[in-house]
Amino acid sequence: MKITKFFLLVIPLFICLQTIVTAKENFFTEGVKLFEQKRYLDSKFKFEQDIVFNPKSEFSYLYLAKIFNKESNDDLEEQNLNAVILLNPKNEEALYLLTLLRIKKSDYDKSQELLEKFEKVCNKICDKKVELISRLKSLETN
Repeated sequence: MKITKFFLLVIPLFICLQTIVTAKENFFTEGVKLFEQKRYLDSKFKFEQDIVFNPKSEFSYLYLAKIFNKESNDDLEEQNLNAVILLNPKNEEALYLLTLLRIKKSDYDKSQELLEKFEKVCNKICDKKVELISRLKSLETN
């Protein structure tokens, strides 16, 4: 009798936990699909849901930064890029995007510092270094 009660309590709990884990994994995937469809408001919600379940989801923060970039919300873009770099200081895409943002804000010193970090960690998108140097030089001449 005790075993039956135990299973009646444990099985629903296990199913509930499994559903939560599955849902957690789907938030990010669903967010990427919506982002690729340019449904930014919907994708933003999915990435935020993912962060609730996984606060260290660097890629959800990265996608949120990209959404805020599209919305021209520099402050929230920067906050999310900083979160990515805090979670993974070697995330070259976040360093690249943050450098572009600091150049846009005419912050030469911070842009130079970020460019140096980008140069140290770049692996996949090193070709972007030329663009960053060019933009930084144009900032220098203004």
